[in-house]
Formats: sequence, C-alpha cells, structure tokens
Amino acid sequence: MALTITTAMITATVTMAKSRTRPLLRSSPRKRGPRKVKNRRASRGRTNGRLESAALYRLMAWLSPAYPVGAFSYSSGIEWAVEAGDIRDADSLTAWLATILSEGGGFADAVLFVHAHRASANEDTTALRAVAELATAFVPSKERFLETTAQGGAFLEATRSAWWCEAIGRFEVAWNGPVALPVAVGVACAGHGIRCKTALPAFLQALTANWISAGVRLIPLGQTDGQRVLAVLEANVAAAAARAVNVPLGDIGSAAFRADLASMRHETQYTRLFRS
Repeated sequence: MALTITTAMITATVTMAKSRTRPLLRSSPRKRGPRKVKNRRASRGRTNGRLESAALYRLMAWLSPAYPVGAFSYSSGIEWAVEAGDIRDADSLTAWLATILSEGGGFADAVLFVHAHRASANEDTTALRAVAELATAFVPSKERFLETTAQGGAFLEATRSAWWCEAIGRFEVAWNGPVALPVAVGVACAGHGIRCKTALPAFLQALTANWISAGVRLIPLGQTDGQRVLAVLEANVAAAAARAVNVPLGDIGSAAFRADLASMRHETQYTRLFRS
C-alpha cells in the first residue's frame, strides 16, 4: 500500500511539473522571434554602413585632385574669360560658374552622367553607346573635346587598373571610341553600386572645384576666397543634380554661349597656362 501511494505521488508530481513547463515551452519561441528580427535588422544596418563607407571611399578617391586624370591642366575656357575681363574677381567667377552649372557644359555633363549611370546599371549596351556617342559629339570646341575625352580615357585607365568591375568591361566591349569624362565616371559608379543621387552631386562638386582652382590661379584669387565661391555654389550644384535626373537625353542642350565662345577663343590665345 505504501508503494502504491508513493507511485501515485510521483506520478502526480511529474504531471504537475509537465503542466507547469508547457507554457514556458510554448512561449519560448515567441521570445526568440523578436531577438532574431532585431539581429537581422542590425545585420542589415552593418551591411548598409559598409556599402555606404565603400561608396564614399571610392568617390573621394576617384574625384580627388590626386586621381591621375590631369584635371588641373584644363580651365574650360576660364583662362580666356579672365584675359577678356569677363572674370575679374570672386563675384564674377561665381556668376560665370553658376551659369555653366545651370545652362552650360556643367549641366550637360550632369545629364550625360545620369544616362550613362542608368544605362550601365541596366546593362543596356544600346543606350550606353548612344550616350557615349552623343557625349563626344556635343562638345562645342576642339579644346573642350580634348578636355573631356583625355580625362575620360585617363579615368577609365586608372579605374580599370585599380578598381575594375564588370560594368567597365561591358562598356569597353560596347564602345571603342573616345570617352567623355561624365560617361566614364557614371559607368564606374554604376558598376560599383554607387547610387546616382549620391555620385552625381559629388561629380559636379569636383568639376566646380577644379574650375575654381583655375580661377584662383588666373585672376589671381586667394585660397579662402576660392572656398567662399565653392560654398556659394553648393546650392547650384544641388539644383543641377536634382534637375538633371529628369531630363531626357534628347532634350540635352546648352545656352551658355559666352562660355562656349571662350573655349573656342582659347585655342588661339597667345599666352596660355591651361590646355583649354
């Protein structure tokens, strides 16, 4: 009888223990669920952070004055504009560059960059060839052609050696003619997964900084004044980048006639420091 009672007591105890542990077993997956979601989100954040850091690193490298494209030797006609008296000081340099960014070669380069980036990201070789061909045909003078294609070719050569990607290989198969700078940079940025809305303002800022550098040497202008001009033109760069995204390739155009004439007149300028 004692044994029967002891067995019953043990059985009851085990049953009670199981009934108490069941809710814990049912609730434990629910507790683990949110932790897993949180970990996935943290992982995505770390991945996005690494991608953004890589994009910033590469943009800073490619658009740096130290990148071997020879940008320092070109002025886009600013040298003639200084000699002619169109550009005399920081204010006139600011006005000149604002026009180029909104209505001239700077804005045209922005549109070409957008379409080269888009075609490369979509692996659309037909569209990419059309952009590359138009970019070289659209330049207004011999020296501007030299400026954009010499830098574009040098950019592709350096990037192919140090930062090769499949997009560069596809582009070189699709197009074997001269390469304009905005097309070359757009292809590389798309190939490395750098978004257009990030890359385009950086590209335009680099162009603007190089024009200002030419002005600083030619006017001459102090380094601090040059930075003031760059700061004032920040809004112009942002506006040009935002507007260029929505411009069809067939609507590209330029209305900065004085700047185009300056690049033509520079070809016969007697004393020159720059190649354009």
